[in-house]
Amino acid sequence: MNPIGSINVLQGSPLQRTDAPLPKIGLPQATPNISAPSEGFGTMLDGLVGTVESKQAAAQAATRRVLLGDSDQLHQSVIAMQEASVAFTMMVEVRNKLVESYQELMRMQV
Repeated sequence: MNPIGSINVLQGSPLQRTDAPLPKIGLPQATPNISAPSEGFGTMLDGLVGTVESKQAAAQAATRRVLLGDSDQLHQSVIAMQEASVAFTMMVEVRNKLVESYQELMRMQV
């Protein structure tokens, strides 16, 4: 006795074999509108240093206002100092990685 009966499992199944040709898969075509970057690596680093500098200046100004009694926003001053500290730490780590990469390139034998 067969509990399934006379059901053909593959009949009507989406997994049936078809003789349709498979789609051609190739490498993506390069777009012809790609241009060179408009700014260089040095310009990008200058922008990052400028951002860190502006965060430090903002933190100093907020701290000065609190110390002089012009503002009672001590928490904003502390937050600004922490933001400047994190930005500076990140900039130092990026510099360290760049120096490490340069030294690794100089150790390579050609």
